[in-house]
Amino acid sequence: MAREKIFKFKQFCLLNDKTAMKVGTDGVLLGAWCDVAGAQRILDVGTGCGLIALMVAQRKPDATIMAIDIDCDAVEEAMVNITNSPWGDRVEASVADFNGYFAQEPFDLIVSNPPFFTENVMAPDYSRNMARHSVTLTMEQLIDKSKLLLADDGILAFISPVEQEMSIRRCLVKTGMSIKRLARVVPVEESAPKRLMWEFVKSSVKTIEEQIIIKLANGAYSKQYITLTRDFYLNL
Repeated sequence: MAREKIFKFKQFCLLNDKTAMKVGTDGVLLGAWCDVAGAQRILDVGTGCGLIALMVAQRKPDATIMAIDIDCDAVEEAMVNITNSPWGDRVEASVADFNGYFAQEPFDLIVSNPPFFTENVMAPDYSRNMARHSVTLTMEQLIDKSKLLLADDGILAFISPVEQEMSIRRCLVKTGMSIKRLARVVPVEESAPKRLMWEFVKSSVKTIEEQIIIKLANGAYSKQYITLTRDFYLNL
């Protein structure tokens, strides 16, 4: 039987609320790219509307997923999406601050589309500030806390702007973790990468690097992007 496609539930992510968070390419890429092969327990940090949590639930039918966010409205939105999905029995959303988060058992995968903007230009409302700015969770905090919550062979997967590469590598050195995979995301072929997708592990490994091109010069999606994300679109 063909797998359900998560974008059937996009309408629930949008709701009728003007402040509702929309499905973005960053989340789609990370949810499709992160390694779920050995994951039984997965944590989605900063879940927003629940997109990544539902994507990994679709990809890993025997995994249980905990989705957390510090924003109550985001969690409420995620709970609606989870309830209206085929994977509601394996995905749980709750309001939590990752900095103080505690789990009785370690996670095999922690995945996050974290706050990006550390500049002084802030969004007009507090909820959006929390979602888009590093006001509640810095990249260093994400990496440090994830190391504590991961199983020995667990993976931290997240996405960042390319401008943060050097600061992330400095955080990596401090924690003693290693880069398992690094993908440079190019929005349109022949342009410069705009995003980086990372996978960190506790053990020493050789880094696998790749480049992912989203669109061709003619505006069409690349074959690479289609292959990666086709299970999550109704029409692609």
